[in-house]
Order: sequence, then structure tokens, then C-alpha cells
Amino acid sequence: MESSKEPTPYRIHALELGPMENFVYLIEDRESGRAAVVDPAWDVDRILALARDLGVRITDVLLTHSHHDHINGLEALLRVHDAQLHLLRPEARFWGRYLDLPTLHHGGDHITLGATDIQVLHTPGHTPGSACYRLADDLVTGDTLFVFGCGRCDLRGGDPERMFHTLRDLREQLPPGIRIRPGHNYAEQPTSTLEEQVRYNPFLHIRDLGRFVHYRMDYHDRHRSPPLRPVPPGEEMPEEAGA
Repeated sequence: MESSKEPTPYRIHALELGPMENFVYLIEDRESGRAAVVDPAWDVDRILALARDLGVRITDVLLTHSHHDHINGLEALLRVHDAQLHLLRPEARFWGRYLDLPTLHHGGDHITLGATDIQVLHTPGHTPGSACYRLADDLVTGDTLFVFGCGRCDLRGGDPERMFHTLRDLREQLPPGIRIRPGHNYAEQPTSTLEEQVRYNPFLHIRDLGRFVHYRMDYHDRHRSPPLRPVPPGEEMPEEAGA
């Protein structure tokens, strides 16, 4: 799971859990034996068993956002491990919980997990405080960016215009080889590179804001369903269906 160029200080382990095909990630720092769980949900016993099998200590929990399907195992996990909880300050306000945490973050902050550096990116659109976590050549994206898709914007707190700008920034600011590790297994493959997504993810093709909003809110969910497959540029929707 590491970069082929040189060993990374971390390994990322994925569990697919729950009825919504959630990916729960365990980030293992090789040097210290510390681990961070991303979005603990559905089957905490399996998360704990994985940590035991690897011989690591869960010291941190990273939340990409606060929807129930990503946090319903949080309290059970924290009863077993006195882990430090990390989320973005705008998401804590949106959620209405953990507002007094000393570890609330702003976009651009860094979390240190042993020898592993984790950068917190503020990526609103699915919720106001959605976060992606960058670790060298990996990007844990939650419900911001899926393989060949992106998160819904019609739930409470969703905003398709902010999602448009978030995806534009990811496309323009991150290296093409970075590996996308999404929050759900909704595609025909579990991971991808940003380069592949720029080529085949319809949400990264549309450069006009109005057209993007129409595609996300009115067109996509009526015409595409899992497992999501590649969409070549120009095949997002017929011209007559555009905004």
C-alpha cells in the first residue's frame, strides 16, 4: 500500500464495514507503533481486532465529517482507547459536538502520528467542515471525492457550489500521482490516482459552475449508480440535458 518509489513511514489498512460499504481506515506509523482510525463506524470489534493483529496502539481518531454512517462507532472506540479526536472546527460547529476540544483544526494544519505527517485539508461541499487527510502520496477523502464520483450535496449542510470549488482545488493543487482513498466502496475499484480521476471522474471534468450544480443535484443520481465506472470527458450528460 506504500509508494513504489520509496518506503513511507506509514501503512494504510482498509476495512469495508456496514450496509453502506464504508471504508474505515487504520493508519499505522511504522516507527512508533501508533495508529489513527479514520471514521470509526459500524463494527468497532473488527477495528480493534485489526489493531491487535498489527500490534499497534490506537492513539488518534480522524473524522472526515460527522454524518452518522462515519461516526456511529466513535463512542465505543473511545471507551476502549483514550485516543485524541481530530476534526475541523467548522464541522464541530455544524455537528454541534466537541466544540471544546483542544484538537479542533483549521485547513492546513498538520497532525503528527509518530514519524507520519498528516495534513488536514478543508474540503467543504458534502458538509461545511468536511476534511481530507493527506499523507505523502495518499489522500483520504471521506465523502468529498469518490472513485469516479463525489459526495452528495442535497443533505443538510451540503452545498454543490462549494463542492465545485473544492474539487477544482484538489484537481489543480495536488500531484497527479496521489492515491485517492475514499469513504465508500462505490466504484468498480477501491482506490485510484488523482490523474485517473481527472481523466474519468465526471465531477472533475465539468468546468462550468452552473453545469456542475445541475449535474450533481439533478442529473447524476438519476443516471448513474454503483458500481461507478469511468466516464470519458464529454460523456457526462447530453448537451440537451445540461443547465
